[in-house]
Amino acid sequence: MEEIMTDTRLIYQQIIENSQDAILFADRDGIVNLWNSGAEAIFGYKAEEIQGKNLDLIIPEKLRQRHWEGYRRVMKTGETRYGKELLKVPAMRNHGRTISVEFTVMLVRNRQNEIIGTAAIIRDVTERWKQEKELKKKLKFFENQLMSK
Repeated sequence: MEEIMTDTRLIYQQIIENSQDAILFADRDGIVNLWNSGAEAIFGYKAEEIQGKNLDLIIPEKLRQRHWEGYRRVMKTGETRYGKELLKVPAMRNHGRTISVEFTVMLVRNRQNEIIGTAAIIRDVTERWKQEKELKKKLKFFENQLMSK
C-alpha cells in the first residue's frame, strides 16, 4: 500500500509540474505557495521569483480591490459562486503585459476541513480571444453592409 501511495504522490507531482496550464496554490492571505512550470510559461515568473509573494503580481491593478474583497469574503465564509464556473478575466505577465486567461478555482482544506487557501488551473487564451474579437468585428461589418442595402 505504501508503494502505491508513493507512486500516487509521484503521479500527482508530475501532473502538476508538467502541465502546460498554470497550476498554483495561494494561502488564505493570497501568498503563492505553489507555482508550476505552466505558470512560469504563461506569466513569465520563475517559481522562486513569485513563491512567497502575493497574487497582485498577476492581477491587473484595476481589478485588485474587487479581487481582494471577494477573496477575503470567501476565506471568511467558505462560500464561492465560482467553484463550478470557468472564469474569464484579464491577467498580467511579468513586465506588465496584459493577457486573457480562463481558469477554474477551488478551495483547499486541511484535514480538519478548514480552508487553507485556493488552487487555480489557468489557461492563456489571449490568441483565441483576439481571433474571436476580430471575427465579431467582421460579422458586425457584414451585418451593417446587409442592413444598408
